Amino acid sequence: MTLIGGKISRYFGLQFLNTVLLVFVGIFALVALLDYIEMMRRASDVPNMSAVLVAKASLYRVPQVTERILPFCVLIGAMSCYLNFSRRLELIVARAAGMSAWQFISPALMVAFLLGVFATTVYNPISAVLQERSKQFEAELFGRDSSAVRGGGGPFWVSQRRDDGQAIINAKSSQDQGVSLTGVTVFTFDTAGQFKQRIESRAAVLEPGVWKLLDARVYELRTLPVDLPEFSLKTSLTPEQVRESFATPETVPFWELPLYIKIAENAGLVAAGYRLQFQKLLARPFFLAAMVLLAASVSLRFFRFGGVQKMVLSGVAAGFLLYILQKVTEDLSKAELMHPVAAAWLPVLAGGLTGFIALLYQEDG
Repeated sequence: MTLIGGKISRYFGLQFLNTVLLVFVGIFALVALLDYIEMMRRASDVPNMSAVLVAKASLYRVPQVTERILPFCVLIGAMSCYLNFSRRLELIVARAAGMSAWQFISPALMVAFLLGVFATTVYNPISAVLQERSKQFEAELFGRDSSAVRGGGGPFWVSQRRDDGQAIINAKSSQDQGVSLTGVTVFTFDTAGQFKQRIESRAAVLEPGVWKLLDARVYELRTLPVDLPEFSLKTSLTPEQVRESFATPETVPFWELPLYIKIAENAGLVAAGYRLQFQKLLARPFFLAAMVLLAASVSLRFFRFGGVQKMVLSGVAAGFLLYILQKVTEDLSKAELMHPVAAAWLPVLAGGLTGFIALLYQEDG
């Protein structure tokens, strides 16, 4: 009996893995196609447009998009997998072999957990790096035109203070996690807080001790604007401090998040976004397992009993509500109204307990 149960468990686990991968690949291809069409539309006016460069800029951005919808891939894959088992009467065979629902759900739980570990430790760093490469390709494609390049979450602000006064920097988009900026506007003030200059620049690059502003126009009180091919703005900011201000948490690889959190704390900056992202990535394996429990609670009903469509719709609705809960807790955490640990783990507990209690009621009364 143990040998038979082991074979059935491996079969269920492999079928679940194949279904989830099939759903993920299908969504990946759909997102890549739609994003490529949108990129081609935006680049239609670019002279000497390179189709290969457009494809790279689009394809390198897709992994981060699909990373966000991975829990729904697991939810849909698990529901589809267990509904197929039920339709083919394989669940009846498993029960006849002496297996309970908990026994043929456990392989999917283990696979989902391992998928979450892989997504956090391997897929996330790769998607973060590819996202930065995508920004570089867009900058190359559009000639660093700030109106065309999507910076991912802009505009961005950072303040720097030196002995000669203060400067506030605004950028419409950023590349290389803040080291390169486009669509830059700088406001400078003297030590007394009086306005000195406004500088508008097409792009800015951080070099040791200075911001290099390219194609700059300098505005001062009671003088005409001055156009300069390059303007140097002194700064005491380091690349690490700039990345803290301009890099969105989603573009920071998992393994580098602890360093970003430490840098933010040492600089006296708010690190709520990075803390939340780190906790979300830590909770991802458990979140995917919770999605399996939620899917199983609405997918184990036998077809001959009817009502399968309502159960499936209730599972989709539960996943949507869980997504809303996750977004609400994220916003509360970023506004420092909720601790990042609570914001990241509350959806996991809500989804997992809901699925567990529903299964417990269905299987054990």
